[in-house]
Amino acid sequence: MEGAQRLGEVMAKRGLVLVYGGGDVGLMGQLARAHDAAGGKVIGVIPQALAPRELSGEGVQPENTIFTETMHERKQIMAELSDAFLCLPGGFGTIEEVVEAITWTQLGIHRKAIGLLNIANYWDPLFAMFQSAVEEGFVRHKQLDIMLLDEDIDRLLDKLLAHQPPKGLSQTWSTGATPPLGLAQT
Repeated sequence: MEGAQRLGEVMAKRGLVLVYGGGDVGLMGQLARAHDAAGGKVIGVIPQALAPRELSGEGVQPENTIFTETMHERKQIMAELSDAFLCLPGGFGTIEEVVEAITWTQLGIHRKAIGLLNIANYWDPLFAMFQSAVEEGFVRHKQLDIMLLDEDIDRLLDKLLAHQPPKGLSQTWSTGATPPLGLAQT
């Protein structure tokens, strides 16, 4: 919770817009509340069906909350509104969204960096699995450069803002449009 709090504060101080999964519980809620309290703009994107579970009140900056019909629509809108993805530790949904964002960059659906905030080495096992996939020949080594892994918030934000995905990834799906709004946190 402390890492989510600090991330929200640091992003707001840097003038970054937070595009996130729309809930106000758990790490997402802590991040959004901290960002809001520090004066940052928060855009929540949440499926209508999840709102009763993930919103404990009216939400954070409800005037900037986008309700979607499906999870797929949620992820598409978050990707369209974001320049990069920064992922806190989380459960199956977070892990699934991290892997999908990586895959979308790999396929050229977008050209966005994915940062993993490695609080208490949370992401080490997943990254080790990705390295194993490289060793086994399922993933090319340069594709690991899609992801940025760091435990320091400022350093990770600096890396995300400067990062360009590795050259040579497929661009067959890309529309080339990337609105410069902020970072997404799923």
